Amino acid sequence: MRSSASNGSSGESSKQRFQTPHPTHILNTCTNRGYSLAFSKTAGPFIGNLENIGFRNVLAAPSVGSDKIPDLLFAIYQGMFACITVALAVGAVAERGRMLPCVVFMFVWSTVVYDPIACWTWNSSGWAAQMGGLDFAGGTPVHIASGAAALAYSYALGKRNGHGTPALNFRPHNIAHIVIGTVFLWVGWFGFNAGSAMSANLRAVMAAVVTNLSAGVGGLTWCLVDYRLEGKWSVVGFCSGVVAGLVAITPASGFVPAWAAVPIGVIAGIGCNFATQLKYYLSADDALDIFAVHGVGGVLGNLLTAFFAADYIAHLDGKTEIEGGWLNQNWKQLGFQAADSAAGMAYSFVVSMLILYILNLIGRVVPCMRLRATSHEQELGIDDVELGEFAYDYVELIRDIKPHSMVGEGYDEDDEMDSRSNRSHSQATMMAPEKAGGSSSYPLRTLSRGEVDRTGTPRFDGVGIAS
Repeated sequence: MRSSASNGSSGESSKQRFQTPHPTHILNTCTNRGYSLAFSKTAGPFIGNLENIGFRNVLAAPSVGSDKIPDLLFAIYQGMFACITVALAVGAVAERGRMLPCVVFMFVWSTVVYDPIACWTWNSSGWAAQMGGLDFAGGTPVHIASGAAALAYSYALGKRNGHGTPALNFRPHNIAHIVIGTVFLWVGWFGFNAGSAMSANLRAVMAAVVTNLSAGVGGLTWCLVDYRLEGKWSVVGFCSGVVAGLVAITPASGFVPAWAAVPIGVIAGIGCNFATQLKYYLSADDALDIFAVHGVGGVLGNLLTAFFAADYIAHLDGKTEIEGGWLNQNWKQLGFQAADSAAGMAYSFVVSMLILYILNLIGRVVPCMRLRATSHEQELGIDDVELGEFAYDYVELIRDIKPHSMVGEGYDEDDEMDSRSNRSHSQATMMAPEKAGGSSSYPLRTLSRGEVDRTGTPRFDGVGIAS
């Protein structure tokens, strides 16, 4: 289960291990060569060339995306897609991945995986575009590619210490962050989907309508599926379903009528919810369920586009002509969508594994390039080891008040209740609760009255923390 697209998903990681990769790839990939490799006007069927490297000759000429949008504006807009995609992929490093090799992976992956897939999908010279594949805003380049890469990264890193045991806390550490992240995504997604119409026209309006509708239906569906198992109306489950609905509607948003957003949202909510079980069958520690929500959700969205795409919706911009999907008796569209999905999934997974394998070999010689944090580093927390900072002051305070050697002392009834509440609001952990883990490696304890001074500051051995 995840409630946001990797950037807002900090609330889904355990308390001491908040990690956000630095987006240093943006400058190099987007302005240096990424835009040219994906959207050069003389691109081939698989990848572009370096004609526009360093934004050379990228100014006011009509862009590949639309003759109404200048090259420079289109380049900046597409840079947003590149940034969010790689941020999704590296969500797999949560709680055991090291920063430097992750940043290197981001740079290389954006160049050799994202750029070719974006080219063959969105560049009019690309093979998928020439074939007739329909992907309005990123089903394959963004979601399928990132989901497959996250699965590869999960395999390359291995499972977190304590995975499958009570030593690992599977409970989201900050539900408020999950809700806020979901809100940001929900609003921002209008920029992805409606913005992909490249003009303020009726097609953009329809894209916004189906985006909002699919998100809401996906959230309610996921919530209902979870309710049947646990009898709780999970906020985290609703947020996860919202993202699933947003993912699935992404490739379809500029092609389907408003009513089609309802079945798309329902299918995404159910399909992605049950897909959270796949990590157990695949023996992968996908901490944020990126593959389940984005990989599987992207495939569902691509395939459903074949069923619900309508020629008159695409033509709402006054110029786009498509054969449509099954609504227009264009039965072969399903084959086109399946081929594009399979190619994107396979290419991203295989090349991602190759990149990670090479980085792992380098890490054996150059220690700073090791992909995985050591057991001791994982116990301390990635925040402390890699960043030297904590997301919350109380994490450091608790560590200093109650070092690891004291774990197990001072429990009370509240600790037991906290341990019992360590559940994950997803189909996977509800169906297999023994896999959901138990209490945290650093369980909280209730300070007694004598351990708090008059100002409310915790005390230890009669001395204030600050002392």
